[in-house]
Amino acid sequence: MPISDAQWLLQIAATVESGTSHPLAEAILQEARQQGLSLLLAEDFYTEPGLGISALVEGDRVLAGNADWLRQYGVFAEMSSLTSLEGKTLVYVAVAGVFVGVIAVSDTLRPDAKTTIEKLRSMGLRVMLVTGDRREVAFAIAQQLDIGSDDILAEVRPQGKADAIAALQAEGHQVAMVGDGINDAPALAQADVGIGMQAGTDAAVETAQIVLMRDTLGDVVESIYLSRLTFNKIRQNLFWAFAYNILGIPIAAGILLPTFGLALSPAAAGAFMAFSSVSVVTNSLLLRQKVIKN
Repeated sequence: MPISDAQWLLQIAATVESGTSHPLAEAILQEARQQGLSLLLAEDFYTEPGLGISALVEGDRVLAGNADWLRQYGVFAEMSSLTSLEGKTLVYVAVAGVFVGVIAVSDTLRPDAKTTIEKLRSMGLRVMLVTGDRREVAFAIAQQLDIGSDDILAEVRPQGKADAIAALQAEGHQVAMVGDGINDAPALAQADVGIGMQAGTDAAVETAQIVLMRDTLGDVVESIYLSRLTFNKIRQNLFWAFAYNILGIPIAAGILLPTFGLALSPAAAGAFMAFSSVSVVTNSLLLRQKVIKN
């Protein structure tokens, strides 16, 4: 059955995008599968993070990515006819050096995105949106999430994300980065705490210090909450251990013997030392009960 021009554009874009695991690529491939379009023969895939991908499809060099990606190859997209696509992520496609079309992808928020941001703010954290998407798309998403314009960085290349985090760190901020794509890997490495999604790319998972096993943003809040509880327990245990030893060691050494005639036997001293260890372990186990309760 013959396919339309729009289907041909989708088919050739999906063929090229099959060489990457970017979320936009997944969306295009999913739409192609839903329309029953088969992939064409392709080889020589090359991906430039933050820009796009290219491949040889049936002998022709095909480009798919943003406008800057096409410009690098001397291909200029006609922008005047794209005003109706504002607020959408655009994937430009060129074949053999000729601009052939654009695919618009609508960004849909995760169901728990806004709730997660509200909870993070209630914990005293500043939330920023850093994306490689166009400013129009970034501001449309930020508006739904109640993120102010001062906390939006759009059209940022992968290294630019890392540089933005480095700038915040230079101001004395502790920065956590949440990401799941290959474009996020440099930023995840630069952040004080990199949080990746288990369903993300291998590069993001390998770079992150924390990997969330479920594909839900709510676990970001849980991981920070658990980290804070754990750190508080560490401080409690250190305080208890130091205080116990400061009091216990002099008593075991016989400091009370001259004044009160009291001395600990080796067996009693050993028992009190064991009690100190048990108390620290018990206090740590209470963390589990608190997490389950919350």
